[in-house]
Amino acid sequence: MKNLIFFLFLICGFAVGAFGQESTLQKVALSQTEIDKILAKVAINETHFRQALTNYNFSRSATIQTVGIGGNITGTYRRDSDMTITPEGARLEKITFFPVDTLTEVSITPQDLEDLGGVNPFAIEPDSIPKYNFTYMGKDHIDELNLWVFDVAPKVMPDPKKINDRMFQGRIWVDVDDLTIVKSKGKGVPETKNNKYPIIETYRENIDGKYWFPAFASSDDEVVFGSGQVVKFRVRIKFNAYKLGHTDVRVIGEDEAVPEASPSPTPTPKKP
Repeated sequence: MKNLIFFLFLICGFAVGAFGQESTLQKVALSQTEIDKILAKVAINETHFRQALTNYNFSRSATIQTVGIGGNITGTYRRDSDMTITPEGARLEKITFFPVDTLTEVSITPQDLEDLGGVNPFAIEPDSIPKYNFTYMGKDHIDELNLWVFDVAPKVMPDPKKINDRMFQGRIWVDVDDLTIVKSKGKGVPETKNNKYPIIETYRENIDGKYWFPAFASSDDEVVFGSGQVVKFRVRIKFNAYKLGHTDVRVIGEDEAVPEASPSPTPTPKKP
């Protein structure tokens, strides 16, 4: 089976509001001291947001498709869930809609689900910021938001054999006033010849006037695997219905929320 991993996304009909148009970077100078202060504040805010998310329930709807000649859809993976994040950071998932997977060129793996729930929506673990190189690219203005833009890459690429070590590689957009990440575009790394991931773009929205939580993610990308096989992906993920307050009491039964799958060893590619 081949992995696909989702990260941050391209604009489509769902991505409106704060990011409804293309933009052009402006070369506005920042000193290294200013950059360090921005990144330090981003780390604090990201920690705060993730802690706040443990007080919310939300829904996630993920559709991953392969696209053939002429734009025809050749396979679909759909998974809708109600989600809860525990104070320890574990993701509990209650699947609400999960039709038969019709993908034939690739298979969804636990690593894909791990990136979907962790690396992709939030991009960077706050305590991992020292492990990244940040390259300041300039200032962006999209609709009503002024944004600092940074390219991000691991200082040391994780060992592909250590599948729990997932990091982000791509670009982030930071609100100039709030110093929070409101958009990101990239993918989870490391990759191998049989584990290649489309670039995903993620947009966040302001929830309850306080927190910037993931709202929509998408990708329209071609991935070339080690065998030379080219697969075109169409990914659409919606995060919504954020509701404050949930109980720690769990009713054990067939519909009990279960932890999302943990990463497993690299799977075998499907034969074309």
